Amino acid sequence: MTSLSAPTRIGIDFGTTNSVIVIARPDRTIQTIRFATPDGEPSETCRTLLALWQDMEGGRRVQHRAVGAHAIEAHLDDPAETRLIMSMKSYLAQASFRETQVFGQRLSLESLIATFLQELMALGGLSPAQCHVTVGRPVHFVGDNADDALGETRLRAAFAQAGFADVTVMMEPEAAGWRFMQRLDRPATVLVGDFGGGTSDFSVVRFDPKGQTATQPLGHAGVGLAGDQFDFRIIDNVVAPYLGRDCTFRIMGGEPLPVPVEWYHALARWHRLSLMRTPRILNEIEDVARTATEPKKLKNLIELVREQRGQELYNAVSATKRALSTHTSADLHFTQPGLDIHTTIQREDFDRWIAPDIARLGAGIDAALQEAALPPEQIDRVFLTGGTSFVPAVRALFTSRFGAEKVELGGEFVSVAEGLALAAA
Repeated sequence: MTSLSAPTRIGIDFGTTNSVIVIARPDRTIQTIRFATPDGEPSETCRTLLALWQDMEGGRRVQHRAVGAHAIEAHLDDPAETRLIMSMKSYLAQASFRETQVFGQRLSLESLIATFLQELMALGGLSPAQCHVTVGRPVHFVGDNADDALGETRLRAAFAQAGFADVTVMMEPEAAGWRFMQRLDRPATVLVGDFGGGTSDFSVVRFDPKGQTATQPLGHAGVGLAGDQFDFRIIDNVVAPYLGRDCTFRIMGGEPLPVPVEWYHALARWHRLSLMRTPRILNEIEDVARTATEPKKLKNLIELVREQRGQELYNAVSATKRALSTHTSADLHFTQPGLDIHTTIQREDFDRWIAPDIARLGAGIDAALQEAALPPEQIDRVFLTGGTSFVPAVRALFTSRFGAEKVELGGEFVSVAEGLALAAA
Protein backbone atom coordinates (compact mmCIF):
# COMPACT_ATOMS: atom_id res chain seq x y z
CA MET A 1 0.00 0.00 0.00
CA THR A 2 1.15 3.53 -0.77
CA SER A 3 1.86 5.36 2.50
CA LEU A 4 0.39 8.84 2.27
CA SER A 5 -1.12 11.30 4.76
CA ALA A 6 -4.74 12.29 4.25
CA PRO A 7 -6.22 14.01 2.43
CA THR A 8 -4.32 12.94 -0.66
CA ARG A 9 -5.00 14.93 -3.81
CA ILE A 10 -5.17 12.83 -6.94
CA GLY A 11 -6.22 13.08 -10.57
CA ILE A 12 -8.10 10.23 -12.22
CA ASP A 13 -8.56 9.94 -15.95
CA PHE A 14 -11.52 7.52 -16.06
CA GLY A 15 -11.42 6.60 -19.72
CA THR A 16 -13.54 4.58 -22.10
CA THR A 17 -10.64 2.20 -22.73
CA ASN A 18 -7.97 2.94 -20.09
CA SER A 19 -7.88 4.63 -16.70
CA VAL A 20 -4.97 6.39 -14.98
CA ILE A 21 -4.31 7.65 -11.43
CA VAL A 22 -1.78 10.38 -10.67
CA ILE A 23 -0.92 11.61 -7.17
CA ALA A 24 -0.19 15.29 -6.53
CA ARG A 25 2.47 15.59 -3.84
CA PRO A 26 2.56 18.55 -1.42
CA ASP A 27 5.61 19.95 -3.25
CA ARG A 28 3.52 20.08 -6.48
CA THR A 29 5.38 17.21 -8.11
CA ILE A 30 3.35 14.29 -9.40
CA GLN A 31 3.54 10.51 -9.28
CA THR A 32 1.77 8.22 -11.75
CA ILE A 33 0.52 5.02 -10.11
CA ARG A 34 1.80 1.84 -11.73
CA PHE A 35 -0.52 -1.14 -11.67
CA ALA A 36 0.58 -4.73 -11.26
CA THR A 37 -0.44 -7.00 -14.14
CA PRO A 38 -0.73 -10.79 -14.43
CA ASP A 39 2.44 -10.95 -16.57
CA GLY A 40 4.44 -9.10 -13.90
CA GLU A 41 5.07 -5.97 -15.97
CA PRO A 42 3.70 -2.86 -14.18
CA SER A 43 1.64 -0.47 -16.27
CA GLU A 44 0.74 3.22 -15.96
CA THR A 45 -2.71 2.43 -17.30
CA CYS A 46 -5.47 0.07 -16.20
CA ARG A 47 -7.95 -1.18 -18.77
CA THR A 48 -11.42 0.12 -17.90
CA LEU A 49 -12.88 -3.36 -17.53
CA LEU A 50 -14.78 -4.95 -14.65
CA ALA A 51 -15.23 -8.72 -14.39
CA LEU A 52 -17.80 -10.27 -12.03
CA TRP A 53 -18.14 -13.98 -11.32
CA GLN A 54 -19.34 -16.37 -8.66
CA ASP A 55 -17.78 -19.41 -7.01
CA MET A 56 -19.19 -21.94 -4.59
CA GLU A 57 -17.42 -21.64 -1.24
CA GLY A 58 -18.61 -23.55 1.82
CA GLY A 59 -21.90 -24.40 0.18
CA ARG A 60 -22.79 -20.81 -0.76
CA ARG A 61 -22.19 -18.59 -3.76
CA VAL A 62 -19.54 -15.94 -3.30
CA GLN A 63 -19.20 -13.10 -5.80
CA HIS A 64 -15.74 -12.06 -6.96
CA ARG A 65 -14.58 -9.08 -9.00
CA ALA A 66 -11.48 -7.93 -10.84
CA VAL A 67 -10.50 -4.98 -13.03
CA GLY A 68 -8.10 -4.25 -15.87
CA ALA A 69 -5.82 -7.02 -17.09
CA HIS A 70 -6.98 -9.18 -14.18
CA ALA A 71 -10.56 -8.87 -15.47
CA ILE A 72 -9.47 -10.06 -18.91
CA GLU A 73 -7.65 -13.01 -17.33
CA ALA A 74 -10.75 -13.98 -15.32
CA HIS A 75 -12.95 -13.69 -18.40
CA LEU A 76 -10.65 -15.85 -20.54
CA ASP A 77 -10.45 -18.46 -17.78
CA ASP A 78 -14.24 -18.95 -17.80
CA PRO A 79 -16.00 -16.77 -20.39
CA ALA A 80 -19.34 -18.53 -19.97
CA GLU A 81 -19.58 -17.77 -16.24
CA THR A 82 -17.89 -14.36 -16.11
CA ARG A 83 -19.75 -11.11 -16.76
CA LEU A 84 -17.36 -8.62 -18.36
CA ILE A 85 -18.43 -4.98 -18.05
CA MET A 86 -16.67 -2.50 -20.35
CA SER A 87 -16.95 0.92 -21.97
CA MET A 88 -18.95 2.09 -18.95
CA LYS A 89 -18.11 5.71 -19.64
CA SER A 90 -19.86 5.45 -23.02
CA TYR A 91 -23.24 5.04 -21.31
CA LEU A 92 -23.03 7.88 -18.77
CA ALA A 93 -24.92 10.37 -20.93
CA GLN A 94 -27.46 7.84 -22.24
CA ALA A 95 -30.72 8.30 -20.34
CA SER A 96 -32.00 4.99 -21.75
CA PHE A 97 -29.33 2.99 -19.91
CA ARG A 98 -29.94 2.91 -16.18
CA GLU A 99 -29.10 -0.55 -14.94
CA THR A 100 -28.32 -4.12 -15.90
CA GLN A 101 -28.82 -7.51 -14.31
CA VAL A 102 -25.82 -9.46 -13.06
CA PHE A 103 -26.45 -12.87 -11.50
CA GLY A 104 -30.05 -11.91 -10.81
CA GLN A 105 -29.13 -8.62 -9.12
CA ARG A 106 -30.08 -5.25 -10.59
CA LEU A 107 -27.05 -2.97 -10.70
CA SER A 108 -27.07 0.69 -11.74
CA LEU A 109 -24.43 2.12 -14.05
CA GLU A 110 -23.20 4.31 -11.18
CA SER A 111 -22.73 1.28 -8.93
CA LEU A 112 -20.79 -0.60 -11.62
CA ILE A 113 -18.47 2.36 -12.13
CA ALA A 114 -18.11 2.76 -8.35
CA THR A 115 -17.11 -0.91 -8.06
CA PHE A 116 -14.52 -0.45 -10.80
CA LEU A 117 -13.13 2.67 -9.07
CA GLN A 118 -12.88 0.91 -5.70
CA GLU A 119 -10.91 -1.94 -7.25
CA LEU A 120 -8.76 0.50 -9.26
CA MET A 121 -7.87 2.41 -6.10
CA ALA A 122 -7.12 -0.83 -4.24
CA LEU A 123 -4.72 -1.85 -7.02
CA GLY A 124 -3.00 1.51 -6.56
CA GLY A 125 -2.80 1.09 -2.79
CA LEU A 126 -5.11 4.05 -2.16
CA SER A 127 -8.29 4.59 -0.14
CA PRO A 128 -11.07 6.69 -1.76
CA ALA A 129 -12.12 8.01 1.65
CA GLN A 130 -8.69 9.58 2.13
CA CYS A 131 -8.52 11.19 -1.32
CA HIS A 132 -9.69 14.43 -2.86
CA VAL A 133 -10.03 13.61 -6.54
CA THR A 134 -10.14 15.73 -9.68
CA VAL A 135 -11.72 13.67 -12.45
CA GLY A 136 -11.85 14.44 -16.14
CA ARG A 137 -14.92 14.52 -18.33
CA PRO A 138 -15.18 14.93 -22.11
CA VAL A 139 -16.50 18.16 -23.58
CA HIS A 140 -19.29 16.09 -25.14
CA PHE A 141 -20.03 12.56 -24.00
CA VAL A 142 -20.18 9.85 -26.62
CA GLY A 143 -23.47 8.49 -27.96
CA ASP A 144 -26.54 9.50 -29.91
CA ASN A 145 -28.61 12.18 -28.16
CA ALA A 146 -26.02 12.32 -25.37
CA ASP A 147 -27.10 14.42 -22.38
CA ASP A 148 -23.85 16.02 -21.20
CA ALA A 149 -25.37 17.35 -17.96
CA LEU A 150 -26.68 13.88 -17.13
CA GLY A 151 -23.27 12.41 -17.96
CA GLU A 152 -21.48 14.65 -15.48
CA THR A 153 -24.13 14.13 -12.80
CA ARG A 154 -23.81 10.36 -13.03
CA LEU A 155 -20.01 10.59 -13.15
CA ARG A 156 -20.03 12.58 -9.90
CA ALA A 157 -22.51 10.15 -8.35
CA ALA A 158 -20.34 7.15 -9.25
CA PHE A 159 -17.26 8.69 -7.63
CA ALA A 160 -19.27 9.63 -4.54
CA GLN A 161 -20.65 6.09 -4.34
CA ALA A 162 -17.09 4.77 -4.55
CA GLY A 163 -16.39 6.65 -1.33
CA PHE A 164 -14.24 9.61 -2.39
CA ALA A 165 -14.02 12.38 0.20
CA ASP A 166 -14.32 15.18 -2.35
CA VAL A 167 -14.89 15.22 -6.12
CA THR A 168 -14.02 17.99 -8.61
CA VAL A 169 -14.76 17.63 -12.33
CA MET A 170 -12.61 19.23 -15.04
CA MET A 171 -12.75 19.17 -18.83
CA GLU A 172 -10.25 16.61 -20.11
CA PRO A 173 -8.57 18.81 -22.75
CA GLU A 174 -8.12 21.57 -20.16
CA ALA A 175 -6.46 19.02 -17.90
CA ALA A 176 -4.11 17.99 -20.71
CA GLY A 177 -3.35 21.69 -21.13
CA TRP A 178 -2.34 21.98 -17.48
CA ARG A 179 0.34 19.39 -18.16
CA PHE A 180 1.48 21.24 -21.25
CA MET A 181 1.61 24.54 -19.34
CA GLN A 182 4.61 23.23 -17.40
CA ARG A 183 6.63 23.66 -20.60
CA LEU A 184 5.68 27.33 -21.02
CA ASP A 185 7.74 30.28 -19.82
CA ARG A 186 5.40 32.97 -21.16
CA PRO A 187 1.64 33.42 -21.83
CA ALA A 188 0.30 31.49 -24.79
CA THR A 189 -2.99 30.68 -26.47
CA VAL A 190 -3.07 26.91 -26.89
CA LEU A 191 -5.36 24.55 -28.78
CA VAL A 192 -5.47 21.26 -26.90
CA GLY A 193 -6.63 18.12 -28.69
CA ASP A 194 -7.41 15.17 -26.43
CA PHE A 195 -8.11 11.88 -28.22
CA GLY A 196 -9.59 9.07 -26.16
CA GLY A 197 -11.08 5.74 -27.12
CA GLY A 198 -14.59 7.05 -27.69
CA THR A 199 -14.40 10.85 -27.85
CA SER A 200 -12.15 13.56 -29.25
CA ASP A 201 -12.18 16.89 -27.44
CA PHE A 202 -10.76 20.28 -28.37
CA SER A 203 -10.21 23.27 -26.12
CA VAL A 204 -8.75 26.69 -26.76
CA VAL A 205 -7.13 27.88 -23.52
CA ARG A 206 -5.10 30.94 -22.61
CA PHE A 207 -2.25 29.87 -20.32
CA ASP A 208 -0.24 32.27 -18.19
CA PRO A 209 2.24 30.25 -16.13
CA LYS A 210 3.15 33.25 -13.98
CA GLY A 211 -0.20 35.01 -13.78
CA GLN A 212 -2.73 34.98 -10.96
CA THR A 213 -5.14 33.13 -13.25
CA ALA A 214 -3.12 30.29 -14.72
CA THR A 215 -5.78 29.19 -17.21
CA GLN A 216 -8.57 30.97 -19.05
CA PRO A 217 -10.84 28.69 -21.13
CA LEU A 218 -11.83 30.36 -24.40
CA GLY A 219 -13.64 27.68 -26.38
CA HIS A 220 -14.61 24.01 -26.32
CA ALA A 221 -15.86 21.44 -28.81
CA GLY A 222 -16.18 17.68 -28.78
CA VAL A 223 -16.74 14.92 -31.32
CA GLY A 224 -18.14 11.51 -30.43
CA LEU A 225 -15.46 9.48 -32.19
CA ALA A 226 -11.79 8.62 -31.75
CA GLY A 227 -9.58 5.56 -31.85
CA ASP A 228 -12.37 2.98 -31.59
CA GLN A 229 -13.94 4.36 -34.75
CA PHE A 230 -10.69 3.97 -36.67
CA ASP A 231 -10.53 0.35 -35.51
CA PHE A 232 -14.05 -0.18 -36.81
CA ARG A 233 -13.09 1.21 -40.23
CA ILE A 234 -10.51 -1.58 -40.55
CA ILE A 235 -13.01 -4.19 -39.37
CA ASP A 236 -15.72 -2.90 -41.69
CA ASN A 237 -13.49 -2.82 -44.77
CA VAL A 238 -11.32 -5.89 -44.16
CA VAL A 239 -12.88 -8.26 -41.63
CA ALA A 240 -16.66 -7.96 -42.08
CA PRO A 241 -16.63 -9.49 -45.60
CA TYR A 242 -15.10 -12.66 -44.11
CA LEU A 243 -18.07 -12.78 -41.72
CA GLY A 244 -20.75 -12.71 -44.41
CA ARG A 245 -21.66 -9.03 -44.51
CA ASP A 246 -21.91 -9.00 -48.31
CA CYS A 247 -23.91 -12.22 -48.56
CA THR A 248 -27.55 -12.54 -49.51
CA PHE A 249 -30.14 -15.09 -48.38
CA ARG A 250 -33.68 -16.15 -49.33
CA ILE A 251 -36.89 -16.59 -47.38
CA MET A 252 -39.00 -19.48 -48.72
CA GLY A 253 -37.31 -19.27 -52.11
CA GLY A 254 -38.08 -15.59 -52.63
CA GLU A 255 -35.87 -12.80 -53.94
CA PRO A 256 -32.32 -12.51 -52.55
CA LEU A 257 -32.18 -10.33 -49.44
CA PRO A 258 -29.12 -8.70 -47.82
CA VAL A 259 -27.90 -10.19 -44.56
CA PRO A 260 -29.17 -8.04 -41.61
CA VAL A 261 -26.77 -5.11 -41.40
CA GLU A 262 -27.27 -4.61 -37.65
CA TRP A 263 -25.17 -7.72 -36.98
CA TYR A 264 -22.20 -5.92 -38.50
CA HIS A 265 -22.92 -2.61 -36.81
CA ALA A 266 -22.29 -4.50 -33.58
CA LEU A 267 -18.69 -4.93 -34.73
CA ALA A 268 -18.16 -1.20 -34.11
CA ARG A 269 -17.27 -2.03 -30.51
CA TRP A 270 -16.04 -5.48 -29.52
CA HIS A 271 -18.05 -5.47 -26.29
CA ARG A 272 -21.30 -5.15 -28.27
CA LEU A 273 -20.75 -8.65 -29.61
CA SER A 274 -21.57 -9.97 -26.13
CA LEU A 275 -25.08 -8.54 -26.55
CA MET A 276 -25.50 -10.77 -29.62
CA ARG A 277 -24.58 -13.88 -27.64
CA THR A 278 -28.18 -14.88 -27.00
CA PRO A 279 -30.00 -17.99 -28.25
CA ARG A 280 -32.44 -15.83 -30.24
CA ILE A 281 -29.79 -13.96 -32.25
CA LEU A 282 -27.54 -16.99 -32.73
CA ASN A 283 -30.54 -18.97 -34.02
CA GLU A 284 -31.40 -16.10 -36.39
CA ILE A 285 -27.89 -16.19 -37.84
CA GLU A 286 -28.12 -19.99 -38.16
CA ASP A 287 -31.43 -19.63 -40.04
CA VAL A 288 -29.98 -17.07 -42.45
CA ALA A 289 -26.88 -19.20 -43.01
CA ARG A 290 -29.01 -22.11 -44.32
CA THR A 291 -29.94 -20.20 -47.49
CA ALA A 292 -27.02 -17.75 -47.65
CA THR A 293 -24.86 -17.48 -50.75
CA GLU A 294 -21.77 -18.20 -48.61
CA PRO A 295 -22.95 -20.01 -45.47
CA LYS A 296 -19.42 -20.65 -44.22
CA LYS A 297 -18.94 -16.91 -43.69
CA LEU A 298 -22.04 -16.74 -41.50
CA LYS A 299 -20.61 -19.68 -39.54
CA ASN A 300 -17.51 -17.53 -38.98
CA LEU A 301 -19.72 -14.83 -37.45
CA ILE A 302 -21.44 -17.38 -35.21
CA GLU A 303 -18.05 -18.65 -34.01
CA LEU A 304 -16.86 -15.09 -33.29
CA VAL A 305 -19.98 -14.28 -31.24
CA ARG A 306 -20.54 -17.61 -29.48
CA GLU A 307 -16.92 -18.05 -28.40
CA GLN A 308 -16.51 -14.34 -27.49
CA ARG A 309 -13.50 -13.75 -29.70
CA GLY A 310 -14.22 -10.06 -30.11
CA GLN A 311 -11.39 -8.91 -27.89
CA GLU A 312 -8.87 -11.06 -29.79
CA LEU A 313 -10.09 -9.49 -33.02
CA TYR A 314 -9.82 -5.94 -31.70
CA ASN A 315 -6.36 -6.59 -30.29
CA ALA A 316 -5.21 -7.67 -33.75
CA VAL A 317 -6.90 -4.69 -35.42
CA SER A 318 -5.49 -2.18 -32.91
CA ALA A 319 -1.99 -3.55 -33.43
CA THR A 320 -2.39 -3.06 -37.18
CA LYS A 321 -3.66 0.49 -36.70
CA ARG A 322 -0.68 1.36 -34.49
CA ALA A 323 1.73 -0.10 -37.04
CA LEU A 324 0.18 2.09 -39.75
CA SER A 325 1.17 5.15 -37.71
CA THR A 326 4.84 4.45 -38.42
CA HIS A 327 4.75 2.33 -41.59
CA THR A 328 3.15 2.76 -45.00
CA SER A 329 1.67 -0.74 -44.77
CA ALA A 330 0.92 -3.27 -42.02
CA ASP A 331 -0.24 -6.87 -41.76
CA LEU A 332 -3.52 -7.88 -40.13
CA HIS A 333 -3.60 -11.44 -38.84
CA PHE A 334 -6.60 -12.96 -37.07
CA THR A 335 -7.47 -16.63 -36.72
CA GLN A 336 -10.24 -18.69 -35.23
CA PRO A 337 -11.47 -22.20 -36.07
CA GLY A 338 -12.45 -22.17 -39.74
CA LEU A 339 -11.11 -18.67 -40.42
CA ASP A 340 -7.62 -17.36 -41.13
CA ILE A 341 -7.31 -13.70 -42.10
CA HIS A 342 -3.83 -12.68 -43.16
CA THR A 343 -3.77 -9.56 -45.28
CA THR A 344 -1.69 -6.42 -45.80
CA ILE A 345 -3.30 -3.01 -45.38
CA GLN A 346 -1.86 0.03 -47.11
CA ARG A 347 -1.87 3.32 -45.21
CA GLU A 348 -3.34 5.11 -48.22
CA ASP A 349 -6.36 2.78 -48.03
CA PHE A 350 -6.67 3.31 -44.29
CA ASP A 351 -6.53 7.09 -44.81
CA ARG A 352 -9.33 6.82 -47.37
CA TRP A 353 -11.49 4.76 -44.99
CA ILE A 354 -11.13 7.24 -42.12
CA ALA A 355 -11.53 10.35 -44.31
CA PRO A 356 -15.15 10.98 -43.13
CA ASP A 357 -13.97 10.76 -39.52
CA ILE A 358 -11.07 13.15 -40.16
CA ALA A 359 -13.61 15.59 -41.63
CA ARG A 360 -15.67 15.40 -38.42
CA LEU A 361 -12.56 16.04 -36.34
CA GLY A 362 -11.83 19.06 -38.52
CA ALA A 363 -15.34 20.36 -37.87
CA GLY A 364 -14.69 19.96 -34.14
CA ILE A 365 -11.53 22.07 -34.39
CA ASP A 366 -13.47 24.73 -36.31
CA ALA A 367 -16.19 24.76 -33.65
CA ALA A 368 -13.66 25.28 -30.84
CA LEU A 369 -12.01 28.14 -32.73
CA GLN A 370 -15.38 29.68 -33.51
CA GLU A 371 -16.44 29.62 -29.86
CA ALA A 372 -13.12 31.21 -28.91
CA ALA A 373 -13.63 33.80 -31.69
CA LEU A 374 -10.06 33.24 -32.88
CA PRO A 375 -8.62 32.46 -36.33
CA PRO A 376 -5.98 29.71 -36.63
CA GLU A 377 -3.23 32.33 -36.92
CA GLN A 378 -3.84 33.47 -33.34
CA ILE A 379 -3.15 30.01 -31.89
CA ASP A 380 0.40 30.06 -30.50
CA ARG A 381 0.79 26.35 -29.77
CA VAL A 382 -1.07 23.09 -30.40
CA PHE A 383 -0.83 20.24 -27.91
CA LEU A 384 -2.14 16.78 -28.82
CA THR A 385 -2.51 13.84 -26.47
CA GLY A 386 -3.94 10.33 -26.73
CA GLY A 387 -3.02 7.41 -28.95
CA THR A 388 -5.08 8.61 -31.92
CA SER A 389 -2.93 11.75 -32.18
CA PHE A 390 -0.15 9.52 -33.57
CA VAL A 391 -2.22 8.61 -36.64
CA PRO A 392 -0.55 10.49 -39.53
CA ALA A 393 -3.86 11.71 -41.00
CA VAL A 394 -4.79 13.19 -37.62
CA ARG A 395 -1.45 14.94 -37.21
CA ALA A 396 -1.74 16.27 -40.76
CA LEU A 397 -5.09 17.79 -39.87
CA PHE A 398 -3.33 20.05 -37.36
CA THR A 399 -0.05 20.71 -39.16
CA SER A 400 -1.92 21.81 -42.29
CA ARG A 401 -3.97 24.33 -40.30
CA PHE A 402 -1.48 25.61 -37.76
CA GLY A 403 1.97 24.71 -39.11
CA ALA A 404 4.17 21.81 -38.06
CA GLU A 405 6.33 24.07 -35.87
CA LYS A 406 3.39 24.76 -33.52
CA VAL A 407 2.25 21.14 -33.04
CA GLU A 408 3.52 19.02 -30.15
CA LEU A 409 2.50 15.55 -28.98
CA GLY A 410 2.27 14.64 -25.31
CA GLY A 411 2.17 11.49 -23.21
CA GLU A 412 0.09 8.97 -25.09
CA PHE A 413 -2.06 7.94 -22.13
CA VAL A 414 -1.12 9.91 -19.01
CA SER A 415 -1.25 13.59 -19.96
CA VAL A 416 -4.86 14.11 -18.88
CA ALA A 417 -4.40 12.42 -15.50
CA GLU A 418 -1.17 14.35 -14.90
CA GLY A 419 -2.95 17.60 -15.67
CA LEU A 420 -5.83 16.69 -13.37
CA ALA A 421 -3.37 16.07 -10.55
CA LEU A 422 -1.54 19.34 -11.20
CA ALA A 423 -4.85 21.20 -11.16
CA ALA A 424 -5.79 19.44 -7.92
CA ALA A 425 -2.50 20.60 -6.38
